[in-house]
Parts: sequence; C-alpha cells; structure tokens
Amino acid sequence: MILPLSIPSPSFQFFEIGPLTIHLYALWIMLGIALASIWTGRRLTARGAERGVVWDFMIWSVLMGIIGARLYHVVTHWGFYFEAGRQWWNPFEKDAIWNIWDGGIAIFGALLGGAIGVLIASRLTGVRFLSFADALVPGLLLAQAFGRLGNYFNHELFGGPTTAPWGLEIDSSNPAFPIGLPEGTLFHPTFLYEIIWNLVGIVLLLAIERKLQLRWGKLFSLYLIWYGIGRAIIESMRVDPSLLFLGLRTNVLAALLAIVLGVVLYLVQRRRHVGREISVYLPGRMNPADSILRDTADPEEFHHVISRGSAE
Repeated sequence: MILPLSIPSPSFQFFEIGPLTIHLYALWIMLGIALASIWTGRRLTARGAERGVVWDFMIWSVLMGIIGARLYHVVTHWGFYFEAGRQWWNPFEKDAIWNIWDGGIAIFGALLGGAIGVLIASRLTGVRFLSFADALVPGLLLAQAFGRLGNYFNHELFGGPTTAPWGLEIDSSNPAFPIGLPEGTLFHPTFLYEIIWNLVGIVLLLAIERKLQLRWGKLFSLYLIWYGIGRAIIESMRVDPSLLFLGLRTNVLAALLAIVLGVVLYLVQRRRHVGREISVYLPGRMNPADSILRDTADPEEFHHVISRGSAE
C-alpha cells in the first residue's frame, strides 16, 4: 500500500558518459570521503599537524578500507560466493569475489581495514593513531551518512515490512524483495534511520568534545559506542541475508563488540591521560615546519635565514 508520505525508491542508479557507466552509489561514497578528508584535515591542522598530512592517511585508509570492506562482505556471505558450481575465482563471472563493482562491501570491514591503513600512515607521518581518530570522528559519521544514501539509490539493505507512513517503496521485481509479501508492501527505510543517527551523532559528539575537551582517543571511543548502539538496533531491522554467529547477525555482533571496545578504550585513556594533549605527534616526532624552526634557531649558525630587519 502506497501512503502519502511513503518514500519512493530512485528511478535510476547510474548514468552513462560515453563508454563510462557512473554509479550513483560510488559517487555518494566518494563525496563522503572527500568531505570527511577536508573536515579532518582542518581539525588536524588546528591541533598542530602538518598541513596536508590528512591525505597520507586518506590514501592508506581508503585503500585498506576497500580491501577490508570486500573481505568482510565475502566472509560473511561465504555460502553465496563459495557454493558448489560458482566460479568465485573467475573475474569474468558475475559475483566473483574480486568484482567489487557488482556490489558487496561492508562498513565494519571498511572500518577494520581503514584502521590498518591509519596505523601505517601514523608510522609514516608520526601523527598519533588516536589523535587522528579523534579528528576523524565527525567526518567519518558524515561519510557514513553519505554511504547510506548510496544504499538508497541501490534499492538495498532495507528493513522489514512496516505500516509507518514513511515506509520505503521497493519494487516487487527487486531480487531482495521478501518472498511471500504482496506487491506494494512498504519497508523500514533503514538507510534513513542510520543517516539521521549519524547526523545526530555529529552534533552530540562535537558538543561533548567542546565541553570536555576530549583528546587521547576519548572522542573516538564515544564514536564507537554511539555508532555501535545505532548500528546494532538498525541492523536488527534488516531483512537481507546475513551469516549468523551465536544466533546474531554478524554485523550486530560487530556493533556490540564496537560498544565494548569503546567503553574499554574510554576508561583506559581517561586513566592514562588526565592532562591536555600537547601534541598530536608521537614522541620524538613533530610537524616538519616546527622541526625546521627548531633546527635553525641558532642565529649565529643560521644567520643567512634570519631576517634582521635591515636593508642590504
């Protein structure tokens, strides 16, 4: 039944420019990553990091995040990719494990893979892992909200049937349409629920950060708790098939683990670091610009780079 406030699914998922096919799902993800990078870079620079250092982190985290997102999806849909007769290794076959363009990435895999990328960039740049994570939090929530818009345009990952006036319209020809339900059934728009949850999280966590001056990974720990709570609830509403572990969908279990990790991280960091975070850099590392100023501070040795205010 179509209600006055029901949400129609988009009529198109991609457009073509010459031989290129541009998927809107990919565009939303790319836009989210770009905005998150700019926002995170500004926050890092304001805390004393080298200007532009965020791009080192983004290159590594996006690369590892894509790999992690795909691996997580494949592992949690093992029966689909490795059922008898399926040529999972053949890139010319639809739904081979390598063919990420045919769909199938998971946000928790992206977070795990991205974390590995951040660790690599942290060692290369000298910026602390948790300092970067704190700076990333609002941008990450924003990027995740844009990613859910991609799910909307892909007509995927919706919730169970609902009579709520804001129900999502899904065409009965959609392969994910539950068998046995009549045409016109509305579904919970879980993409919208998560977008709202993430945007509220940005406002709330920034307000807490401003009030408590959270550093040393404490803001990131609150992100894990906030996102984990929302994801556990919203994930439980979805009807797409998922691997079960201990009777729970794997993403629900991952969300609960995120909450536990967030609580432990906050308690540990609150005990270990009671003072202000003086620098976002690891011990022995610093902003290259500050390093130059320190190394050339002797006016007798480096008189040629010191302005003495007199004309030659």
